[in-house]
Amino acid sequence: MGNKENQNMLTSNLGNIARRLLFGILSMGPIPDHIAFIMDGNRRYSKKNKLEEGTGHNLGFTALTSMLKYCYELEVKYITVYAFSIDNFKRRPEEVKSLMELIREKIESLIKEDSIVNQHGVRVYFVGDLKLLDDSVRLAAEKAMEVTAGNSKAVLSICIAYTSTNEIVNAVEQSCVEKWDELNSLTKKSISVMDVEKHMYMRVAPNPDIVVRTSGENRLSNFLLWQSANSILYNPTALWPEIGLRHLVWAVLNFQRNQACLETKKKQQR
Repeated sequence: MGNKENQNMLTSNLGNIARRLLFGILSMGPIPDHIAFIMDGNRRYSKKNKLEEGTGHNLGFTALTSMLKYCYELEVKYITVYAFSIDNFKRRPEEVKSLMELIREKIESLIKEDSIVNQHGVRVYFVGDLKLLDDSVRLAAEKAMEVTAGNSKAVLSICIAYTSTNEIVNAVEQSCVEKWDELNSLTKKSISVMDVEKHMYMRVAPNPDIVVRTSGENRLSNFLLWQSANSILYNPTALWPEIGLRHLVWAVLNFQRNQACLETKKKQQR
């Protein structure tokens, strides 16, 4: 092994030690159970750096892998990512096709033996109107959910072919179907919040403590509108491929600073 390789290994080991120390300090305060990410800025990153179309999304997946690693090391139990909106189907057909191929490829990489999902015992859910997906992508998603069903240390929810309005409408429709006989009887004439929540796509995870949207945008863009009423919002100016450890640390510190106020609000709403 050459000097350069030795230096890289030493730098990596020192980085791992520093990160563990930092996470140890953060763990003295409350750690969020659930962090959700709106991965915004992949296309802008490609344009900004004059890269080929699609390069930003590949680099975005690398950034996601790093962020998942940091979150799991910090023992965040639930991670949700906004991978593909229903509205994204309105983009140019060739771009949608390219993105679908990339998504299928990345889904397949998630279930490899040495993937971060298997290293950390993560169960994967795909959340959204999956029937809108290409067959190859939908089948890959179904296989990933099946293969990781036995994992129980953490949960990764990937919102794909998803919008919050679609989720809410679907949940209300399902509640109406389920409650039809009761709604026509004298015993019950309304659908409760609990009825709707039972049919939400995102019933696989608690409401997020933090919602992170990169690229400096302060909109939720139809993402977890029902679930994020009490979430801390963090909007770093970094584009998604540029997101790093410092952004996660700042998001957690901001959560810890506001946690007491959030708990009070949650109790008032019960």
